[in-house]
Amino acid sequence: MSVTSPPGRAAARTGGPALAPHGWVRAGVTVLAGLVVMGGLAALGLWAAGGSDIPEGGFPRVVVAVVVVAVGGSVRLTGDAGALAGTRAGLTVMPLSVTLSGALVIAAGFLRPLRHRAVAGGCELALWAGRIAVLWLVALVGLALVARQTFAVPLGTGTIGDIGSLFGISPRIGFATDLWPTVLFGLLWLAGVLVLALLVSRGVPLPARLSRFQESVRPAAYAMVALLLACVALGAVIALVVAATRGHPAETFALILLGLPNLVWPVLTLGMGATWHGRVDGPFGLPMPHLLDVALRTEDLSTLNLRTLARFDGLAWWLVAVDAVLLIAAGSVLAARSPAGMRPWRHAVHMAVALMAAVLAVCLLCRVSAHYGLSLIGVGDLGGGLSGVLFLRPRPGTALGLALVWGLTTGFAGGLLARRVQRRGEVP
Repeated sequence: MSVTSPPGRAAARTGGPALAPHGWVRAGVTVLAGLVVMGGLAALGLWAAGGSDIPEGGFPRVVVAVVVVAVGGSVRLTGDAGALAGTRAGLTVMPLSVTLSGALVIAAGFLRPLRHRAVAGGCELALWAGRIAVLWLVALVGLALVARQTFAVPLGTGTIGDIGSLFGISPRIGFATDLWPTVLFGLLWLAGVLVLALLVSRGVPLPARLSRFQESVRPAAYAMVALLLACVALGAVIALVVAATRGHPAETFALILLGLPNLVWPVLTLGMGATWHGRVDGPFGLPMPHLLDVALRTEDLSTLNLRTLARFDGLAWWLVAVDAVLLIAAGSVLAARSPAGMRPWRHAVHMAVALMAAVLAVCLLCRVSAHYGLSLIGVGDLGGGLSGVLFLRPRPGTALGLALVWGLTTGFAGGLLARRVQRRGEVP
């Protein structure tokens, strides 16, 4: 009696052309699922932050703009106050909770047809990624065309309001998406997500030309992704506890749904000793606890590090201990997923390089810059709620140097701890 297997499974085992089902339909489902999750998270976060009160029916377009920014798109602020008035505005920020959710969903959809395969050719991977990229390109163009809106800015009472009423000035501010930068950076974002997904997943084979990276890059990439996700999970638990015990649940949920990684990943670098510079002035607020907001709300440029935070709360020094535990755990995971017999110093080198790459990504992704100003016939409003500035940027050289030291130390310690861990496929 002969037993036949379905054509898809047989081809998957032999590496033939009709391999796992990853055609246009599955690519469309992957892209659509990522957009739905990001849009839903952005809508819930904006609703919790009070965004449902956005005038002129602009809430859906603001949600789309948040998704565009989350995937690396470019949204510029626009203003029109007439001939007798002037506006200036700018915004640079990525809502990393939305970014992270979309990356996880798209990565899972990309990897699912490739799991538990014996081989995966480079052409096959390129075609599968190309299908997703084509549909993602169409989605980016559609989002860029929808994400644009203008709103009226109330002048309020006082001198500015009187001048505006006298000359019939009704300033408006809005946003619009830059199409080509959005398409370019959105495709780069997708490429980064797919490449990182391949590096992290041990159940998906790499093409033969890339197999030499199997033992060195994959364990390090997995350890860094696990470290960053652990920081987000720990931050979410702390945020929920704070919301339950100290109130302000709406603001806390807005932080979790929109910008939790914007908070916890810079805090990870602060615990390593890194320094960030920033300032908060006017009606803007940071997606950060009150402690960090107070530390940055000064007249001049503020320096944010462990020493300055400890002036407001001595518990800030506990960040060093938390970082030590997290990084040693990441080093142990890296060593446990590496081939048996690898010396601890090699684990230390791999950990150091991977941690420097992760810290560099945090420094690039977690920058925040926002400013807005309105002036009428030369009279500027610097204190009436119509002007403000907010920015937060790292000192990358110091952060990378500290990441090197921490990586070597915790990687070596993790290599020693992992000696007692039995590797997959290892015979005791």
